[in-house]
Amino acid sequence: MSRVLGSVRAKATLGATLVVAVALLAAGAAVLLSLRGNLLDQADTQAERSARNVAADLAAGTAYDRLDLDDDGPPVQVVDEDGRLVAASEGLDAVSGTGSAAVRPRPPSPSATPDGRGGGSDERGSRDDSDDSDDSGDSDDDSDDDRSGRAGSGGDDDSYATLEPGEIADEAGRSDGSATVDGERADYRFAAVQVEVPGKGRLTVWAGAALATEQGAVRTALTVMLVGFPLLLCVVGVVTWLVTRRALRPVEGIRRELAAITASADLARRVPVPDAHDEVARLARTTNETLTALETSVERQRRFVADASHELRSPIASLRTQLEVGEAHPELLDVPGAVEDTVRLQRLAADLLLLARLDAGERPADTPVDLGELALDQSAGRAGVTVSAADAVTVSGSRGQLARVLANLLDNAARHARAEITVTVRREGDVAVLAVADDGDGVPEDERERIFERFVRRDDARSRDDGGAGLGLAIARDVAARHGGTLTVRQAPAGGALFELRLPPRDRSREGS
Repeated sequence: MSRVLGSVRAKATLGATLVVAVALLAAGAAVLLSLRGNLLDQADTQAERSARNVAADLAAGTAYDRLDLDDDGPPVQVVDEDGRLVAASEGLDAVSGTGSAAVRPRPPSPSATPDGRGGGSDERGSRDDSDDSDDSGDSDDDSDDDRSGRAGSGGDDDSYATLEPGEIADEAGRSDGSATVDGERADYRFAAVQVEVPGKGRLTVWAGAALATEQGAVRTALTVMLVGFPLLLCVVGVVTWLVTRRALRPVEGIRRELAAITASADLARRVPVPDAHDEVARLARTTNETLTALETSVERQRRFVADASHELRSPIASLRTQLEVGEAHPELLDVPGAVEDTVRLQRLAADLLLLARLDAGERPADTPVDLGELALDQSAGRAGVTVSAADAVTVSGSRGQLARVLANLLDNAARHARAEITVTVRREGDVAVLAVADDGDGVPEDERERIFERFVRRDDARSRDDGGAGLGLAIARDVAARHGGTLTVRQAPAGGALFELRLPPRDRSREGS
């Protein structure tokens, strides 16, 4: 189970699902907030429109009992300056969130008709006992709830001071509350609009708009999200799992093939390459290239071990034979031959050790080496060698290894030259060149790469020397590569072989430091 959960497929599925879940939550919250805000704006507009209609009737002089406050319309309250309810919708049983908790207006008072419009329009008298029994907390005295409505009456102090008789305030207050109409309770959004009525003073009209539509829409949207989002996340998870499995199927094929190659040690096998141009196909091709390089390296190592064993066997066997003969018959001991075999064995061991160090990636030293001086030193004492060296051709590297390269090239030229060997040191642009040419038969074009392989000797070399191991040119090319250069062979102007060692010159700034 932990293996499955820790797989790339499971991580990709989990990651995609989490990202989609976060996006859905953010989008859902934004949708709900936007929907609720829009519906609240609509409720505010509807409530304010109802309040302004009643305020317009009051400003026109309509009496309280003649206002259009049927129970079929929105709940409406009209509150005077003292916070007393003077008019209310029919059927209003209870209300909260407005300027007054009262639901029954005060009975008409004959003394409250200073404008001569008739009684019943601006009554300030006390309520009868039956009203007190119906509406708790609505006593003859001004209650705290009634007076609190004056502070939230829908306009600021500036608008209260500047309203003219018959003028309706531009600003409207907002509040949330509830109302019970004809026994049915519901939540409302209330708007409060102030109006200055001649003879009646400042009145505040509270009108509500039901929030049932807003609440129903929000509940419906929330229900859809609670049901739809999990289903959508399941779909996203399943689709991601299937798509990831299909995308990673070639990777699993590569893994199985590599496991089989490791178990069988058969480096000739290759992993399957998908018929695509994606990262997995590039991975498969790179893996096959790596297997090819590994197979070549292993095969080269096997040949090297086999050839080294063969080359070591001959001088060791010869030396042992001579020592055994000398032990049995001291007068027959061939001391020069034993010394020669020992020297040959020593040289072969040194060559093998150097190749092993080069294969291990040993970095050469970073010292200045004058190729002209090196050519003169290595050519001293050799017959038929002519040196032509330019001044100040300096490279960075190991003097001992570069000397070994030149010595191997001179030894190879001596085996094939008829009479003359030429060593040239020059500089071509940004490259230092050391060339060794002979006047022999040259190297056929089809063998110019093969001669740099280890333990490879041409037939004419076998017949003309004392049995070299065939490692000289291989060592020379490996050393050149380790120094950032190249070693190639082509035909010399005199018809023989021309070996050219090309190396990057030493930086002048480094040389002077």
